[in-house]
Amino acid sequence: MATDDTYDKPFESAKKAFTDTASSFTEQASAKARDYTAQGKERAVEALDNVASLVGDAASQVSGKLGEQYGGYIQQAADAVSGLAGTLRDKDPEELFDDARNAVRSSPAVAIAAAAAVGFLLARVVKSGLTAKATDDGPAPEAAPKPRAARKPAARKPAAKPRRKASDRSPPVG
Repeated sequence: MATDDTYDKPFESAKKAFTDTASSFTEQASAKARDYTAQGKERAVEALDNVASLVGDAASQVSGKLGEQYGGYIQQAADAVSGLAGTLRDKDPEELFDDARNAVRSSPAVAIAAAAAVGFLLARVVKSGLTAKATDDGPAPEAAPKPRAARKPAARKPAAKPRRKASDRSPPVG
């Protein structure tokens, strides 16, 4: 019995088209992820620089009011944040992905906890943003009270006597 190649050719061409399309989507998604990572990195570096600046200013104020020792601790924190910003600035997005993968592999429990914390914070931010937007639009119209239906008040049942526990009962006298 001879095999007919006419059935294999459409399948092969469809398979090739699907593979090409999937490959194209993968490349596009990867390029978008790199772009978003680069943008996020720039924003994060800017935010960390601002935080380091604010903490550095606070360190000088604390040094003046509470002493050099306390101000020194806060300045160390500002230097750490500034160092993190510098490290982040020097890395390209691919290195950041590799660092994230290695961190998750080395301590998955910490990664899960961090993801949960970030998710919680994002939910709070979104919820507060939605609440703030609702209040910015003006007060919500109050619903008119619904009229009570005319009905007879239900007859009250007498209160049940409290049951006594077996330990509260006195033994029979006999």
